[in-house]
Amino acid sequence: MEYAATLIAAPSGAMLDAPLVDACARALPAGARPDWLAPGIACDFLFAAHEGQAGALTARLREALRGAPVDVAVQPAAGRRKGLLIADMDSTIIGQECIDELGRILGIGEDIAAITGRAMAGELDFEAALIERVRLLRGLERARLDEVLEARISLNPGARTLVATMRAHGAATALVSGGFTHFTAPVARRAGFDHHRGNRLLFDGDRLNGEVARPILGRDAKAAALRELRSAAALQQTQTLAVGDGANDLAMLEEAGLGVAYHAKDCVAVAADVRIDACDLSALLYLQGYRQSEFAPVAEGKRQPQAPPVSNA
Repeated sequence: MEYAATLIAAPSGAMLDAPLVDACARALPAGARPDWLAPGIACDFLFAAHEGQAGALTARLREALRGAPVDVAVQPAAGRRKGLLIADMDSTIIGQECIDELGRILGIGEDIAAITGRAMAGELDFEAALIERVRLLRGLERARLDEVLEARISLNPGARTLVATMRAHGAATALVSGGFTHFTAPVARRAGFDHHRGNRLLFDGDRLNGEVARPILGRDAKAAALRELRSAAALQQTQTLAVGDGANDLAMLEEAGLGVAYHAKDCVAVAADVRIDACDLSALLYLQGYRQSEFAPVAEGKRQPQAPPVSNA
């Protein structure tokens, strides 16, 4: 069976140099040679190995790297480029947890963040934790939500590049979040997603009434969204990619052909097919075998003109 082992260096860390690459080559089956996807940043090794060896080879590569800020993935070489990307929003596509930022407006940010952290680590039921946190936000003005969106919410590095490149090569893209449509819609526009889904906050006039619309989009609903969008695009499971960081993403990651834990909680990192701990979201392109020269040109880190509306499918 042919495998691809991918090394990706952290943007702010040391480049992939000859000693590191040579050490990784020695950790792989004979004949593995680097194919540079981006000089000094990312490379593939293609080689033949028995089925089921990916985990052991990944461990050998990490040992060879000796703690260098380099992410590693070993996966079957065939079918690496995916036709559907489904991404979590909070702490994945954006660098914040929106509900925690709303809590800070009310002076209860630490209380809400503590609940968020436990829910994302799998210590609390997601739906119950969401209901509890939204109840604490009762009375918050709609304008304050807009204030948080504009002043405190930012895309993670590589988000626009990831989405734009996959779309340019024919993939469908969806932002599927246990957060709120008040945020998923504008974040999806900023990042360039085709679709978005999230939970809907309820208001009395211009103030939150402390409730969230049912049914709640949680762990199982994320996996169901992947299946639905996969079917709509007439894709096989192996042609899908999901990325997330929290326990409510686990079913979605398991359902995907390639499930990626992005700077994730431990329970997610150990369960996912691949973990990205050092790099930005462009790493997901290198995982698929994209070369840097194939990346779509975007203005990362800057506001872009208002994009067309995305589907709340």
